[in-house]
Amino acid sequence: MVDKNIYIIQGEINIVVGAIKRNARWSTHTPLDEERDPLLHSFGHLKEVLNSITELSEIEPNVFLRPFLEVIRSEDTTGPITGLALTSVNKFLSYALIDPTHEGTAEGMENMADAVTHARFVGTDPASDEVVLMKILQVLRTLLLTPVGAHLTNESVCEIMQSCFRICFEMRLSELLRKSAEHTLVDMVQLLFTRLPQFKEEPKNYVGTNMKKLKMRAGGMSDSSKWKKQKRSPRPPRHMTKVTTGSELPTPNGTTLSSNLAGGMPFIDVATPISCASSEAASAVVSPSTDSGLEFSSHTTSKEDLTDLEQLGSPGYSTATEPGSSELGVPEQPDPQEGAHVEKAQSASVESIPEVLEECTSPADHSDSASVHDMDYVNPRGVRFTQSSQKEGTALVPYGLPCIRELFRFLISLTNPHDRHNSEVMIHMGLHLLTVALESAPVSQCQTLLGLIKDEMCRHLFQLLSVERLNLYAASLRVCFLLFESMREHLKFQMELYIKKLMEIITVENPKMPYEMKEMALEAIVQLWRIPSFVTELYINYDCDYYCSNLFEDLTKLLSKNAFPVSGQLYTTHLLSLDALLTVIDSTEAHCQAKVLNNLTQQEKKETARPSYETVDGTREASNTDKKFTRKPPRFSCLLPDPRELIEIKNKKKLLITGTEQFNQKPKKGIQFLQEKGLLTIPMDNTEVAQWLRENPRLDKKMIGEFVSDRKNIDLLESFVSTFSFQGLRLDEALRLYLEAFRLPGEAPVIQRLLEAFTEHWRNCNGSPFANSDACFALAYAVIMLNTDQHNHNVRKQNAPMTLEEFRKNLKGVNGGKDFEQDILEDMYHAIKNEEIVMPEEQTGLVRENYVWNVLLHRGATPEGIFLRVPTSSYDLDLFTMTWGPTIAALSYVFDKSLEETIIQKAISGFRKCAMISAHYGLSDVFDNLIISLCKFTALSSESIENLPSVFGSNPKAHIAAKTVFHLAHRHGDILREGWKNIMEAMLQLFRAQLLPKAMVEVEDFVDPNGKISLQREETPSNRGESTVLSFVSWLTLSGPEQSSVRGPSTENQEAKRVALDCIKQCDPEKMITESKFLQLESLQELMKALVSVTPDEETYDEEDAAFCLEMLLRIVLENRDRVGCVWQTVRDHLYHLCVQAQDFCLLVERAVVGLLRLAIRLLRREEISGQVLLSLRILLLMKPSVLSRVSHQVAYGLHELLKTNAANIHSGDDWATLFTLLECIGSGVKPPAALQATARADAPDAGAQSDSELPSYHQNDVSLDRGYTSDSEVYTDHGRPGKIHRSATDADVVNSGWLVVGKDDIDNSKPGPGPSRPGPSPLINQYSLTVGLDLGPHDTKSLLKCVESLSFIVRDAAHITPDNFELCVKTLRIFVEASLNGGCKSQEKRGKGHKYDSKGNRFKKKCKEGSMLRRPRTSSQHTARGGHSDDDEDEGVPASYHTVSLQLLDLMHTLHTRAASIYSSWAEEQRHLETGGRRIEADSRTLWAHCWCPLLQGIACLCCDARRQVRMQALTYLQRALLVHDLQKLDALEWESCFNKVLFPLLTKLLENISPADVGGMEETRMRASTLLSKVFLQHLSPLLSLSTFAALWLTILDFMDKYMHAGSSDLLSEAIPESLKNMLLVMDTAEIFHSADARGGGPSALWEITWERIDCFLPYLRDELFKQTVIQDPMPMEPHSQKPMASAHLTPAAGDTRTPGHPPPPETPSELGACDFEKPEIPRATSSSSPGSPVASSPNRLSPSPDGPPPLAQPPLILQPLASPLQVGVPPMTLPIILNPALIEATSPVPLLATPRPTDPIPTSEVN
Repeated sequence: MVDKNIYIIQGEINIVVGAIKRNARWSTHTPLDEERDPLLHSFGHLKEVLNSITELSEIEPNVFLRPFLEVIRSEDTTGPITGLALTSVNKFLSYALIDPTHEGTAEGMENMADAVTHARFVGTDPASDEVVLMKILQVLRTLLLTPVGAHLTNESVCEIMQSCFRICFEMRLSELLRKSAEHTLVDMVQLLFTRLPQFKEEPKNYVGTNMKKLKMRAGGMSDSSKWKKQKRSPRPPRHMTKVTTGSELPTPNGTTLSSNLAGGMPFIDVATPISCASSEAASAVVSPSTDSGLEFSSHTTSKEDLTDLEQLGSPGYSTATEPGSSELGVPEQPDPQEGAHVEKAQSASVESIPEVLEECTSPADHSDSASVHDMDYVNPRGVRFTQSSQKEGTALVPYGLPCIRELFRFLISLTNPHDRHNSEVMIHMGLHLLTVALESAPVSQCQTLLGLIKDEMCRHLFQLLSVERLNLYAASLRVCFLLFESMREHLKFQMELYIKKLMEIITVENPKMPYEMKEMALEAIVQLWRIPSFVTELYINYDCDYYCSNLFEDLTKLLSKNAFPVSGQLYTTHLLSLDALLTVIDSTEAHCQAKVLNNLTQQEKKETARPSYETVDGTREASNTDKKFTRKPPRFSCLLPDPRELIEIKNKKKLLITGTEQFNQKPKKGIQFLQEKGLLTIPMDNTEVAQWLRENPRLDKKMIGEFVSDRKNIDLLESFVSTFSFQGLRLDEALRLYLEAFRLPGEAPVIQRLLEAFTEHWRNCNGSPFANSDACFALAYAVIMLNTDQHNHNVRKQNAPMTLEEFRKNLKGVNGGKDFEQDILEDMYHAIKNEEIVMPEEQTGLVRENYVWNVLLHRGATPEGIFLRVPTSSYDLDLFTMTWGPTIAALSYVFDKSLEETIIQKAISGFRKCAMISAHYGLSDVFDNLIISLCKFTALSSESIENLPSVFGSNPKAHIAAKTVFHLAHRHGDILREGWKNIMEAMLQLFRAQLLPKAMVEVEDFVDPNGKISLQREETPSNRGESTVLSFVSWLTLSGPEQSSVRGPSTENQEAKRVALDCIKQCDPEKMITESKFLQLESLQELMKALVSVTPDEETYDEEDAAFCLEMLLRIVLENRDRVGCVWQTVRDHLYHLCVQAQDFCLLVERAVVGLLRLAIRLLRREEISGQVLLSLRILLLMKPSVLSRVSHQVAYGLHELLKTNAANIHSGDDWATLFTLLECIGSGVKPPAALQATARADAPDAGAQSDSELPSYHQNDVSLDRGYTSDSEVYTDHGRPGKIHRSATDADVVNSGWLVVGKDDIDNSKPGPGPSRPGPSPLINQYSLTVGLDLGPHDTKSLLKCVESLSFIVRDAAHITPDNFELCVKTLRIFVEASLNGGCKSQEKRGKGHKYDSKGNRFKKKCKEGSMLRRPRTSSQHTARGGHSDDDEDEGVPASYHTVSLQLLDLMHTLHTRAASIYSSWAEEQRHLETGGRRIEADSRTLWAHCWCPLLQGIACLCCDARRQVRMQALTYLQRALLVHDLQKLDALEWESCFNKVLFPLLTKLLENISPADVGGMEETRMRASTLLSKVFLQHLSPLLSLSTFAALWLTILDFMDKYMHAGSSDLLSEAIPESLKNMLLVMDTAEIFHSADARGGGPSALWEITWERIDCFLPYLRDELFKQTVIQDPMPMEPHSQKPMASAHLTPAAGDTRTPGHPPPPETPSELGACDFEKPEIPRATSSSSPGSPVASSPNRLSPSPDGPPPLAQPPLILQPLASPLQVGVPPMTLPIILNPALIEATSPVPLLATPRPTDPIPTSEVN
């Protein structure tokens, strides 16, 4: 079966043949002779062949293609026929009739390419001609793109591309055709570059031969390549041989126009000659040159041979090589000299290549350096003959890298804007195709192409950035992006230049610069910025490189500046800049999030990343064998330097820049500066300095020249020269390199020095060529002179430039008497002539640009050019630190100015991300800044309170800002520091505007029935304005709109307020308090600091603000109970400040007091802090009494709560003392202890700073409380606890100038110590009075009730009564008794009218704020009701309540009295079991009497004197019960005596007063009961009393009272009852034989008998007769010695030691009980003051030791003195009876050694005895 394909071919043959025949008939009117016509003949032949086969594959493709290709080639066929033949060929290709595997295919393809690219036909009209051209394009496209196209050779591909370019750039053709050509090219370029990776592995010799063939055809064998050649000479006028380019194809040689046009358009094979033959001649000189991509090679390069393959990398690896040989059979043979150079260069070492390439100009050398690896093939002349002689028929090599490189080079040359042949269309086309190429292939992997990219391509692209055509500008930006996106590591300095250019475009203020260009430049930066890790790489490679610009920093500044609209309007540029800034933030935030998710610390991440990264790098190095150095830049210690290293580099960079600036003014100064800073060694190290001079591009070349050529620096010059590597470089090339490093000075001797050093080094590098150094020096000098001669304008004016001949002549015989090699001289001459050796500093324009570019390429080749690729997220923190400032500023601006939802959202998300990052890295300054910025946008701080709800409510932006602020504070509060202040300000504003949720403004309260009060009071019309005047003024000052708001808010305002409330609810400000327990301590402390800072002042805050902040502070403290120790000091100081400094009562003080108590209630359960908390309660005692009394209510209720919940947690006597003192001050108006008050006043200015331990007597060792009075209970204490020197502010520091530790020495010998320095004696107390003797101020009834309730809570629960608080409790009971006496009359009188609360209020008056009189239309009168005294409102209830109080107190005292014995014995028992140290608890009767019974009885007795009858009677009943209770029977005589002296006698004395004038009868009854009680007690305890030495005095006193009572009443009640009692007593005494003398047993009457009747007869003269008619009265006996004279004879129970101050007379005797140690006596009757007035007795503190080895106490006998006339104490009427006196006995035994944590004990007051 015959192959169907054969029929297809036959069909095509018929069509074409038919057309030819028709056409012939048309033109000649005769049928064509098939044999004669070669075309028809070949078709006929083909038909025969086809008929003889069955399979198309039996014949070579060439066979069936040849006839068609001949038609295409034939000049005589018309367009339509050529078109048909083309169509047929196209069909064969697209039907795949050609078998790619067939061995003849390659040849067939080659023929086809050749025929189609050289197609000729007779032109008719332009339109139909274009159809043919269109078909040519189509065939070429199909040819290259179908599989068989792979067989094409490099030359064919080039020709095909060339044909398409021609069509593309032929402006006379229609646009459609040109565009089709363009599309065809795009497809072809895409195909070729997509195949690029497959070509990498081509064997080197193949590449070599192909390249050669491609180039060597330039000679003129095929005109087509001329086109290429001309196209490729983009040199500006330096080439004299300018060629017309294909793009401007002239109409073919004007003369033959008709014939030629008729013969076909000269598309591909133009007959145009190269305009001047010189070009051929020139190229003949050095045809096989490869140039290194430096476009300024000599005129000999025809720019067609870029084989350099980027030798900058390593010499051993060059893919495509161009040997220094020429192909056989090519007309121009290379000049024989050229080979010589080849040889020379090859003999040189490969090291030199990088520099050679940089600066060298001779293409010949390039060619040989490129061919190093081919050395074996080079014959001694350097000509290389290829093995395959490349004649027709030799194997055709399929295309590969060479044609791609050629194409790439051509495309690059198209983009050269300085080439006048390149029209805009061509440049655009070049850019377009380069884009396609870069998009299709990883070009950078191909070293051949990389060289082109580094040099020409980048150069042209950057030049295009300055063109004004936007389309070219945009296209070049796009290509640049593709370049830097994929191969920035090869283009370090190119990228630096690019970014600088872009920055220049963006910042330039040129009005001509179109806005679009700026926008596009910005867009380009943003696009780069978005490449992952691009920013990090900028930072690492530029900012952290000594000699590069700080690109990252500068760009950040630029972007942030650009994000701020100048005009206030936001354009795209602003948003673009913001986007760029945000990309850094976005990526950093993403990395932080990822880290948080992986829960990896950054450090671990780095460590894991490091090794892996290095291995990656290793593999990369392995593949890039071209690199001769490792990939690590020399300035870093490793591939991922740590941030510290980078900071060091950046600091060093700053110094280097300064040093460079100084060097450029005065080199020595610069070097010296760097030496000082340690960057250069001292003394100067020449190699180091030379290296610096070479590598620092910022140095002024002129200064380098001056410095190195200085006579003093000869050694430095040597080092400087030796930094150059001149191996393998021709002298002029080496000189060029040398002279570019500095500016050659003008003086001849200096030049000589520089050149001598140079020639010496050059000879050493190159194996000492030439005869001697002088020859070498002369040649170098000649080169410099030639350079001046050729290029200096002034020289040229005077005479014509030197010719080659003249140059040779000048150097005749210089080479050691011989001549230099002529060809070398010729090369040098041309090199200099064609390209000036440019002296830095003095070029302009293109010359300068070339120079600068050259330097850039040169730097790129050194290790400096290494570009480090880093993993993303490597230096996020460093980058963020540099960008956050500008970014937040820009975000704020955009947020502020923009109205678009999306942009606002973008800004907010930016803020949140910044917050997240700063939280992740713990950057609190960033976070604070952020919060502060955001707070500004909430509009909370700027608005006045009146308008705030409506303004805030109607501003959605403010809502977003507020929500963000609170969200961030909740989420990242940990790192907030300063920002808390701003958040607090916002909160305050919300509070003032009443926008906060109810829960936040409601605070706990003790008094309010609901337990809560609101800090915000709703206005009631009645109390608006602080006074009528003020309200009138505020009415006047309110402006129109505000007035309306006073009348009632409008609906919009209400709506706005609702929205505002809603928004705040979402912000959830309360979370700040509740979540504060999770804050880091530092943040918490800052938050508290912010709250504490809100104290009322004239300007900003008023009292309610402060109260609100205080409440928040307290809630936060309570939330942080677990770590309250860390923050307690702050809170305590704040509360101290608020309470103690307050001059008047106000809401704030009340809230502070309540707060303090609330804290105490909650915190006492926590052991670690309870001590401090209780200490802090003393703050209340430091308050001004007047202020304290105003908050008494709250305190009373608070204390009640405190004791109820925490009584069990209070352990030290000291703390109990505080609490009881407080109860006393609050309940009964006792003035707080004077000592504390003094301190509070003295320290007022800076008291805020005091810590607990600094408050007077607040030291842990210093536990006792300075009360300036003494209670009875303490007068009789057994002194089993440390005493305390009374310390007030003035003597706080007298002792040890610090805290007082009562040590042994202080106590032994009772030194008078610092006594005299203390202020006068404290108020003293009389034990012989029923009252406590304190000055009770006015008190508040309710407070008293509450305090009594608290007290009863303690007393009724045995568990709460402890040894530490028993006596305090007793004393407080007595004080309350006194306060409640007579229904609290004392308080009522005292209070009078003075204490009413003045409704003006004591709040800080506001300064009027613009326009509105009061900042808030709210007054403080709302607090009046609570601040003042409650009894004003409830006077009716007062008597009843006092009644209850008194009875309650009685009951309590009785309870305590009865339980005292059992309580004490249980304590003593307990202590014995525990065997604890500390104070011994005694349960004997003496202790009990002194501590419990006596004071309690005094208290009950006090109530017996109450004006209210019921209370009186009840009290008497209790007293009677108490005195006769069983426990008291154990008391001995002395105690009973004191019972009379301290309880009964004072009671009777008091009852004699007119206590209740209204109730005369009641009083009589009371007196009667009291006197009866007296006699009962006397009789019941007669026997112990008899043992007293003072019995007589006691008895006389009783008689005295009987006398008084007889005459006291107005009724008969007493006058009947008294004699009865008296009779009773006398009879009993008589029965007991008391009146009988002891000496005379049963004998006569004693002296007592006499005295008794003497006294009785005064008021009952007849009684004696009634009772004792029968008794015989005996003579009075002499007095007992002990009864009258002060002698120490009576044996008494030893009670206390007398430790008097040695050297003083015995102290004055003062009234006292045995067993009591009374430090504080009332004024002593003058009669007894025997010692010098003011002598301090017992002024040093005492501490009684429980240790048994104390010195045994001495006894001092009691004395009976004559009755004294002077009154003993206020309230004790003068009595004519003896008073029992005892010396003031001071107990002092050895002190307790202070333990490490001393057991806190009860306070013991001390005072002086004057």
